[in-house]
Amino acid sequence: MLPVLILMTILLPLEAGAEEIIGGHEVKPHSRPYMAHVKFVKVDGNRSVCGGFLVQDYFVLTAAHCTGRSMKVILGAHNLHVQEKTQQIIPVKRAIPHPAYNREDHINDIMLLKLESKAKKTRAVRPLNLPRPNDMVKPGDVCRVAGWGQMSVDVTKRTSRLQEAKLIIQEDKECKKLFHHYSETTEICAGDPKKIQAAYKGDSGGPLVCENRAYGVVSYGKNGTISSGVFTKVVYFLPWISRNMKLL
Repeated sequence: MLPVLILMTILLPLEAGAEEIIGGHEVKPHSRPYMAHVKFVKVDGNRSVCGGFLVQDYFVLTAAHCTGRSMKVILGAHNLHVQEKTQQIIPVKRAIPHPAYNREDHINDIMLLKLESKAKKTRAVRPLNLPRPNDMVKPGDVCRVAGWGQMSVDVTKRTSRLQEAKLIIQEDKECKKLFHHYSETTEICAGDPKKIQAAYKGDSGGPLVCENRAYGVVSYGKNGTISSGVFTKVVYFLPWISRNMKLL
């Protein structure tokens, strides 16, 4: 039996070709026009993928651990195995991980990608709103997470179409029991102990969307355990995001 909630952990390799949310459903094509598919080559030479989301014409937000060389972003995609006319493939000019990102405890797992060329806004490509400085989510709120990450712990079970699942914001104290380094200041805990729904391999960097705003970035979790997952809290990093988009 699958664990009730398995969320992607950065201790696991992100393999190219891992393509679905666990326990989710396929969304209407191009109904999530902010979604980005990030492709890159890791230090060990293996190809890898992550999620991300467009926040301005030249910028995509993702997780800091989704870094490597030969980075490029695919916008306007639904089926990654089809050369859709809506797709825009744009190389990354510069990756800007948060300077205080710590790979050991996963703190500050957030990164801006500046694109080499401006994303053209279409019905399939649109930025996602960020939360306002005083916006908050609270336990019990229902949010959504989308991605092309692995749909099962069985790597043979895959799809190429964008998937989405609903997750419930959890109490910080519950995540503190599960994750030694969990920070309620910079992170959000989300999941649903009653359902098999999660982000998994390949979904890192995707948005946790609540009320049509990006409140979180898929960061990490515990593989093979019944647990909630951890998302980088976007509202905490708004000054850093704004400052870097203005400077670059």
